[in-house]
Amino acid sequence: MAFAVHDDSLKNNTTGFKHSGELQRVLANATTNPNGKFWSKLEAKPWIAFLFVGTCLVYCVRVTLPICVATMAEQFAWDKTQSGIVLGSFFWGYCLTQIIGGHISDRLGGDKILLLSATAWGSVITLTPLIVHWTSTPITFVTLSRFLMGLFQGAFYPSLSSLFSNKVRESDRAFTNSAVCTGSQVGTLIIGAFGSVLLDWYGWETVFYFSGLPSILWAYCMWKYFLNGEDQIISLESLGNSLMNSRDDKVAWRKLFKSAPVWGVIVAHVCISGTFFCLLSWMPTFFHDSFPESKGWVFNVVPWAVAVPFSLFGGILTDHLVKLEFTLFLGFDTAKVRKLMQVIAMGLSSIFTVLLSYSGSYYQSLMCISASLGLQTFSHSGVTVNVQDLAPSCAGALFGVMNTGGALFGVALVYFAGYLIETSGSWPSVFSLISIVNTFGLSIFVIFGQATRVDI
Repeated sequence: MAFAVHDDSLKNNTTGFKHSGELQRVLANATTNPNGKFWSKLEAKPWIAFLFVGTCLVYCVRVTLPICVATMAEQFAWDKTQSGIVLGSFFWGYCLTQIIGGHISDRLGGDKILLLSATAWGSVITLTPLIVHWTSTPITFVTLSRFLMGLFQGAFYPSLSSLFSNKVRESDRAFTNSAVCTGSQVGTLIIGAFGSVLLDWYGWETVFYFSGLPSILWAYCMWKYFLNGEDQIISLESLGNSLMNSRDDKVAWRKLFKSAPVWGVIVAHVCISGTFFCLLSWMPTFFHDSFPESKGWVFNVVPWAVAVPFSLFGGILTDHLVKLEFTLFLGFDTAKVRKLMQVIAMGLSSIFTVLLSYSGSYYQSLMCISASLGLQTFSHSGVTVNVQDLAPSCAGALFGVMNTGGALFGVALVYFAGYLIETSGSWPSVFSLISIVNTFGLSIFVIFGQATRVDI
């Protein structure tokens, strides 16, 4: 990645800096877009709003099956282990396209990959109910469908990162990224509310249509209004060329993987991603089994309604503490702030996860799961941002590596949790497992985590 540095701006801005982190920020802001064209403020607004809707739909689609799995298991006579296999198959597909999706997006354009991704996953989830009723082995097709949805969605977030790196100015990326990615909680909230009502009133099939058809419409609107109806066919030759790695790329990756802080952030991200996927996948079943009279629209909505302000507050608090480093010199260096956010995300949240084992009522369980999931969003201001601290020149690709590891671990953890529930009938064993995994990842990050660049 090439950077063009303006000497005059650096001369004016570097005078008097006492911290290398502050100087690095100035250097980052002094770079220019290699493609030569950033979005103007007028262009950025519709893109941010539209991509926010896209992120909402990503999670509407992703959470559709976890909401419906208990009902589908009763209809098709699946046990807990089989349900775990169906749920976990998403992450097998998801982990395969993280790195390659970001790599191709960097070369062909993130907007093109977003369009193809949304068209594919929208079509798969919309056709799933039709084919399930047609086939004689529903579990086989639902597992395949879930795998394909993961495969197509795996490229979404790396493509976003690629698009933002080319179209959004450095000074605007934090707001743009946070505004767009808030759609993950909002999307989960929407499908939790409307999906649960549709499930109770009209059956699980309508939940699939509710998330699938708008995804196809979103892809069409992107092609029609944001890409101006351009031909988006990608040739095999261009795909092959985009997958070629240079020798410099290989050397850079070798250097990164010898760094202890890089492994610290990878391990922490893998652990919290796995535990989050586990809670996300099994939470509806937990309430369905433990409190049969509970309403799905409540326990599928409240935790995500809590997560939205938690996530926003975590970002505001992080920015405030980091700014104190350069204004009041109170010792809130960037590495300590990242670790503090991760202590909240993995340590404090685990306390509430364990408390689920001792909750004696539906409302206590709802409060504990809401606090746990809400506090986990502080990780967005911890390890997720720490990737950019360590390797801003290849943060997207490195995040793809981390997310691949998290998806693989999520597959194993979701399946193992289903096995524990099936063999022991004990939900506390699952909650204890989640807490142990979080504690391990947090310990590694606290010991080895740093916030200084390792890619130069």
